[in-house]
Amino acid sequence: MTTNHKNRRTFGKLSILTIVAVYLLILVGGIVRSTGSGMGCPDWPKCFGSWVPPTSVEELPPNYQEIYSNKRAEKNVRFAAYLQRLGFQQLAAEVTNDPAILEEAEFNSTKTWIEYLNRLLGAVIGLLILGTFVYSLKFLKTERSLVFLAGASLILVIFQGWIGSIVVSTNLLPWIVTVHMLIALLIIAILTILVYKTTLVDFRKKVVKPQSLLFWVLLFGIVAAVIQIVLGTQVRESIDMVAASFSYGQRSEWIDALGVNFYIHRSYSILILAIHVWIWFLLSKSSYNGSTSINLSKILLAVIILEVATGAIMAYFAIPAFLQPVHLLLATVIFGIQFILLLLIKEHQFASPKNIIDA
Repeated sequence: MTTNHKNRRTFGKLSILTIVAVYLLILVGGIVRSTGSGMGCPDWPKCFGSWVPPTSVEELPPNYQEIYSNKRAEKNVRFAAYLQRLGFQQLAAEVTNDPAILEEAEFNSTKTWIEYLNRLLGAVIGLLILGTFVYSLKFLKTERSLVFLAGASLILVIFQGWIGSIVVSTNLLPWIVTVHMLIALLIIAILTILVYKTTLVDFRKKVVKPQSLLFWVLLFGIVAAVIQIVLGTQVRESIDMVAASFSYGQRSEWIDALGVNFYIHRSYSILILAIHVWIWFLLSKSSYNGSTSINLSKILLAVIILEVATGAIMAYFAIPAFLQPVHLLLATVIFGIQFILLLLIKEHQFASPKNIIDA
């Protein structure tokens, strides 16, 4: 085994570890939202001004709510200035003029430590992505695309950390939360390409026969899934607002109070399922049974069905809190599988028939 091959295998394993950690962070982030712990730490990157958060309110000054509300207000003014320079005048006004953004929650040690653990995991992922980039430098002369992709993921995770601080300073402003989620998907996509290039070599030989329609339907499916995730973040925000209006009780009444966003999100899932049944049908016509593409499409359909099932359970059984992070995680897993399948099809579907191997 050559040194370069060993390096690729090691780099591939590091990329896999990093992407698994990202998925774990998404799950933990879902737990943070479902437990209402998003503002458990009112500042960033520290928590109540300390690297190790307090365990009781007695450790904080009497006017701690005013202190951290003022700090967040100062940060929001700077953020609004950035938005204004970019031409987003209305968004800038929303950040600075909405009084709800500066409402400071009372200290809750459980929520504080849930959010703190979420941040620790985020720091670990940052180190993993930094390590991935440093290791990629071994390929600077032989495969610069790996260095470029690893560098892009590092830049994105740094930007994601800054966006995370804005999520806190704006008191979980919905569109900022959505941007935070979309950046996470972009990081997953880049890490998936790294894994694909370095680890999935054998799978790349097991490909489909050329069919341009399949590529475009799958691409449409990915776009539709991303839209569904965005809709889901809006429903998530509606749930937070409804839960607060019911003082976090009477969970059985929440669904009826969610409004039109929930019904769009629910109905849209039928379209997502139909698109992927179509993808499986096209693959079944353009690939042999047992091929990587067929197996991935079956796994993808299974995860989508499970995602729909968790959504139905939440709708009909008073939104069990433990299912909310699972529902979010499944949505991002769907995106990851879609992206791997797209890479497989894109690489080979336009190849000449003599170069196609299917197993």
